[in-house]
Amino acid sequence: MPLRERHVTPSILSADFAKLGAHVQEIMDEGCRVIHCDVMDGHFVPPITFGPMVVSALREALPDEAYLDVHLMIERPERHVEAFASAGADGITIHVEATPHLDFTLSKIRDLGCKAGLTVCPGTPPEHFAQVQDIDLALIMTVNPGWGGQAFMPGQLDKIRRVREMLGPDVAIEVDGGVNPKTGAQCAEAGANWFVAGSAIFNAPDPVAAYHAIAKAVGAE
Repeated sequence: MPLRERHVTPSILSADFAKLGAHVQEIMDEGCRVIHCDVMDGHFVPPITFGPMVVSALREALPDEAYLDVHLMIERPERHVEAFASAGADGITIHVEATPHLDFTLSKIRDLGCKAGLTVCPGTPPEHFAQVQDIDLALIMTVNPGWGGQAFMPGQLDKIRRVREMLGPDVAIEVDGGVNPKTGAQCAEAGANWFVAGSAIFNAPDPVAAYHAIAKAVGAE
């Protein structure tokens, strides 16, 4: 998966889990190649979502070209990255705030054959990205992690610009939270090239039209 390309990455957090495979395949049929999986443990963030079994089910249901982008909002992710890699994750992103063993965990993710991503909460300084070695993806949370449907935080646009300046063109910069055509275009202008959208797509009256609207706004189609 070329990291420099622009992608809208629909989050299954907002999908109907009774029809998950069909919902995701509908978006894949429209040209989507990256599916975002928000994993929450009830500790790092209050909600609990799903674990490796759901990732494994998606891996089996989707075509080989589907990239499963797994975002671990969990404490001590080093204890769980192997399970998600075995389930079929292509990329695994961990939080700066969730473990004291960042370099160890990022290296472990890469050793497992996955792309390694790092993310920070809105109140965490972006300088953390420059203090670790060899990340493939930097995820900027543009809402507080844990709940779908929150409003975009405009103050994070400057963080996107700073991270792009720090990391250069070869690292994907992903944004997550409150992404719609308007805010997605602002993030693209600031330097982001991967755009997570959950409720804006799967809770829309026409998810396919919503996906295309965001993709067009951010230059992903």
